[in-house]
Amino acid sequence: MPTRSPRFALYRSHPELILNLGSCLAVLAIVAIVSYLLARERDSVEQSAIRSANNIVQLIESDILRNVELYDQSLKGLIWAVNRKDLPEISGPLRQRLLFNEAFVDRKRGDVLWLDKQGNVVGDSNNAVPRKANFGDTGVFQAHLHDPNLGLLVGPPFKAKLGDMDWCISFSRRINGPQGEFAGLAAGALRLSYFSELFRRLDIGAESSINLFNTAGQLLAREPARPQDPAIGTYYGERPNFKRILSEHSGSFTARSGSSPSQRMYTFARVADLPLIVLVVHSADEVFQSWRRTAILVSVATGVLCVGILWLTLLLGRELRRRHEAEQGLETLAATDSLTGLANRRRLDQVLRLEWSRAQRNRQPLAVLMVDVDHFRAFNQRHGHAGGDHALREVANTLQLCIRRPADLAARYGGEEFQVILPETELSGALLLAERVRAQVEALAPFADDAHSVTVSIGVSVYIPGTQQDLTQVLGAADEALYRAKANGRNRVEGPTD
Repeated sequence: MPTRSPRFALYRSHPELILNLGSCLAVLAIVAIVSYLLARERDSVEQSAIRSANNIVQLIESDILRNVELYDQSLKGLIWAVNRKDLPEISGPLRQRLLFNEAFVDRKRGDVLWLDKQGNVVGDSNNAVPRKANFGDTGVFQAHLHDPNLGLLVGPPFKAKLGDMDWCISFSRRINGPQGEFAGLAAGALRLSYFSELFRRLDIGAESSINLFNTAGQLLAREPARPQDPAIGTYYGERPNFKRILSEHSGSFTARSGSSPSQRMYTFARVADLPLIVLVVHSADEVFQSWRRTAILVSVATGVLCVGILWLTLLLGRELRRRHEAEQGLETLAATDSLTGLANRRRLDQVLRLEWSRAQRNRQPLAVLMVDVDHFRAFNQRHGHAGGDHALREVANTLQLCIRRPADLAARYGGEEFQVILPETELSGALLLAERVRAQVEALAPFADDAHSVTVSIGVSVYIPGTQQDLTQVLGAADEALYRAKANGRNRVEGPTD
């Protein structure tokens, strides 16, 4: 007989197990694929938000650099004009235009001042007659006074002393005399409201913000500016997120905000070599809002699909289990004698061939018992077919009780004849078992009004390894032994004659 692979045998014995395992693997694969795609989509959304923030940072950085360059050109032009020897001889309007080039100075952004060495205003870009003020006590003025090598200095935010300029930052350069001595200051003020107007034109979301800081950690501008937000000039230098920003020239990271527990995405860059930092802060909830809705929809759909697959698997598994049980039942019925419950002739032939091949392969003995009910025809005539069937069932039950090894098989051979297959059994053991069967059948209670119980005659034959016997000869020897038992008076056991 062809042997079945273990995998096929497992499927035949437990089809619902294979089905359930396959369905679980399919569900796990679906969940893994959907999770991977959602995670990749989330990364894509995050990278898109970072790219958008970087574009905003670069745009603002370019605008700031352009304004700083204009102020620096204006300051350098002022210093050049101040150092002209003929400046006192030039008339008022021409002198004003020479000191303050209107191409570089925009009154909407701020103003430019010429301060003498005491800090007094001696030149004003907004007025031909300079406004009266003294800046000698400011930190910027003192820094240039004591250090001739500062170059362009960007000062901290301050409230303007002149006009209605509100919060400003300053750009200043030192003016040196003929001998290199301190001769004053060229200073420009840029309104921080200019940055707010610039930021306001950029739509980045209700929960996000654009910020401008100096490297000291002071807030210079923020948009949108809400009433609960920190005021201009607020110090952030000790906050962990700002320290992280200072440690790099530009970059992006996600962290919790110092003022709220929500996650924020920080994208920042330092403006060239200036002590200014542009920072775009996005709310992570806002960035991933659309992705989150998609993830919920896809997750629900995937969950419904997986539940449907598992539910259908359970239904199909139940049907397969029922079919398997039905097949097993049919297989059992096909191999079982309906009257006695023993194996039928078909099952007997299969087992006999199998055990014969095993006995030859392993060089082990194989015993065969032929059992026949004595005087069964007369018994059947006395008690009818119902009585005969009862007698056959009693004999079959006795055979089944006497056989104790799993490999042994008792089968109905036909009519009132039975056959017993005893693998790996010597003649002595077969005769002993046969005698036990005979004795226990004889010990059964008589049927109806009979004086004695039914009896059986048994013929025994054994295949001996190494001999020239074939299966037909072994079966024939058992038949001959049975005929001798009947000829010698019945209710007895006969073995081989030689």
